[in-house]
Amino acid sequence: MKRRALLATAGATLAGGAGCLGTLGSGGASCGSDCDVGMSTNAFLPEEYEVPVGTTVVWKNTSSRAHTVTAYEQGIPDDATFFASGGFESESAARDGWRDLDGGIDPNETYEQTVEVPGTYQYFCIPHERGGMVGKLVVTE
Repeated sequence: MKRRALLATAGATLAGGAGCLGTLGSGGASCGSDCDVGMSTNAFLPEEYEVPVGTTVVWKNTSSRAHTVTAYEQGIPDDATFFASGGFESESAARDGWRDLDGGIDPNETYEQTVEVPGTYQYFCIPHERGGMVGKLVVTE
């Protein structure tokens, strides 16, 4: 019986730990209080994050691989400013820059963007886009 109790406790602990990933937007365990969105091996955590207009969103690379934060030009509001780690002015420039190993966010480094236009912003990580590393920022008035 002790073995079953131990396994049940371990399972509950693991399930509770996985739930922490969903709280990254509010200073969860993996991200800490110094960022809003963390990055795992192939995912933004949380995948969708909501903020009011005028907020500076902070992404932190909480994994051991280099990542990017790159807006889809067709996936942001019409009046919004394009954004990408590395300071690129377009999606194609960011993709070209990544080929030259420019624009990456190294482990434990951050990237910030202030959002001034309400709407939905879709973004991705260039080297992990095919693996599904995409995110959504919802900016409200």
